Amino acid sequence: MTTRRTLIALAALLTVLGTAHAQSAVEKQLASDKFTLVAPFPPGGAIDTLARVMADGLGKQYNQTALVDNAPGAAGNIGMDKVKKAKGDGHTLLVIPAGNLTINPTLMPKFPFNIQKDFVPVAMLAKTPNVLVTNPATGIKTVADLIARAKAKPDSLSYASPGIGSGLHLAGELFKSEANIDILHIAYKGSNVAINDLLGGSVPLMFSNLPTVLPHIKSGKLVALALTDSTRTPTAPEIPTMGEVGIPNIVVPSWYGLLAPAGTSPEVAEQLAKDVAEILAQPQVVEQLKMQGMTAWNLKTTAFDKHIRDETANWAKVIKARNITME
Repeated sequence: MTTRRTLIALAALLTVLGTAHAQSAVEKQLASDKFTLVAPFPPGGAIDTLARVMADGLGKQYNQTALVDNAPGAAGNIGMDKVKKAKGDGHTLLVIPAGNLTINPTLMPKFPFNIQKDFVPVAMLAKTPNVLVTNPATGIKTVADLIARAKAKPDSLSYASPGIGSGLHLAGELFKSEANIDILHIAYKGSNVAINDLLGGSVPLMFSNLPTVLPHIKSGKLVALALTDSTRTPTAPEIPTMGEVGIPNIVVPSWYGLLAPAGTSPEVAEQLAKDVAEILAQPQVVEQLKMQGMTAWNLKTTAFDKHIRDETANWAKVIKARNITME
């Protein structure tokens, strides 16, 4: 009996050692060269922040140089192309917002990528709540007020977004569909101009990233009606979710993910996903993201891939149903 138990224990130990050896081989591969985190937008903002967080974390994890390559242009496609053409060894990675993965494939007539074939999903990194806000001069204080106004005076209201096909534009179109109302969409070239017009009263409503408009909400210059997220946020716990105000199907946070080039092995992707989870759990990273209005939202490899596919299908329905096209 003792001999049998000894053999079983030895077999278990060998299994553990074999697994550890396989993991060490992957980690050794990742430690063999520098990392490049491609951020396909200009410095500053959520993408740049997350790219630098990942570069710092991976550099320390593997005692390697880790650089951020800001490669803006063509709505993010230039940076995406860099990663698509890179070697799939885990050393060139893409930090990208949701819209490039789940909206552009349907919205752009000649979208140059096949997300599932050209990239390997590693992990979702973080999310930022979005919020529906209004100028207090409208007298609208709740979503119920807004819906009543829109139904009483069809086409009397409009909402701003930072551009056609942006996640915030589509959040507005989804809201219109779910609330069964019609509000004119006014597309701006970026959030700053839209917010200035909202503050000035030229446009009454806007869907925005919460961190961007939170100072104006706190000062009373804007009224927050509801978050397009499944839960309230610690950043502004007084703001209800769309579900809480009777429109449960609008869960549209802005989120950001990490992808690798096609050809990256599952073992490398899974190791990187594990590394990402450890980086995001570090107290200083949690605090850094909080200061940017972000919270970690870590879906790994297979779960992240499913989320991309599901959200792409959902947005395709909205885009086609609302007949949204790029100008």
